[in-house]
Amino acid sequence: MNSFLALMTSLPTGNSTLRMRAWRALRATGCGVLRDGVYILPVGARRVAALAAVESEIKAAGGFAMTVELNLKTSEQLEHVRKLFDRSEEYGALVARIHAAKASLQKLGKRKADTLVQRLRRSLEELREIDFHPGQAQLQAKDAMAALEGEAQRLRSPGEPHPARRKIQRLDIAKFRNRTWATRKDLWVDRLASAWLIQRFVDRNAKFVWIDRPRDRPKGSIGFDFDGAQFTHVDGSVTFEVLLASFGLDDDPALASIGQAVHFLDIEGIPVADARGLETMLRGIKARARGDDDTLREANKVFDFFYSAYAQKSAA
Repeated sequence: MNSFLALMTSLPTGNSTLRMRAWRALRATGCGVLRDGVYILPVGARRVAALAAVESEIKAAGGFAMTVELNLKTSEQLEHVRKLFDRSEEYGALVARIHAAKASLQKLGKRKADTLVQRLRRSLEELREIDFHPGQAQLQAKDAMAALEGEAQRLRSPGEPHPARRKIQRLDIAKFRNRTWATRKDLWVDRLASAWLIQRFVDRNAKFVWIDRPRDRPKGSIGFDFDGAQFTHVDGSVTFEVLLASFGLDDDPALASIGQAVHFLDIEGIPVADARGLETMLRGIKARARGDDDTLREANKVFDFFYSAYAQKSAA
């Protein structure tokens, strides 16, 4: 980025409200301060339109404001300007908050912990949006955030299965109907999605049992998403994906799309555009639901909507 927009301002004296409002708006853009009253942004910055809005507001209040384009010619000039956008201190402060949050998660309880993690995730995304020259500091912050989210997931879902190393066998779906299915209580993404898949595509008369520990699985029931279960993580696949492959459902583009989102939310990997939206909806359901049966009942509606949307998209 060698081209920049510079907003030069001179605000009316005594108008502290305008001064504070303009500063907040400019700060949100991630602009650099070249000197007092001169703010610059790369031409391609996402929030560059805010400069024109601030300029108009200052003029309307009787102040002076003008935006000009700067085209830097020398490497010295460019290096000087780039230093104005150095976010390393901001990343450092955020990483310190993330580390403090990780140390306190277990004491907070699930709801407060989830709220804190989401708040820090938003802070990271907002900082990345105004980081015009990302480097090592951003990578460290992303790693710290991933570690925090991993710890939150571990606390949210104790007993998360370890990936088995075996070949996924294709099974006769007719042998898995009118059965009882067992998984760990306090349902979350992979177990919710897997239970929905079982009810909708494998065993419409399925009965579910939510257990504290794997050894509590009722005799004759089919276990899923815990160590030693018939259906659980295999190599790099989460339980939902294993169920798809086991019953020949992985050629359905809509189910595959849901599987990608579930995979990302459960064990990370390639980001999926809709995954965070799905996560937010499921968190809302868990916050209001009265137990796992209620959670699954409401989550089924969400997965139905996602499936319909993906099916319509793939048919277009």
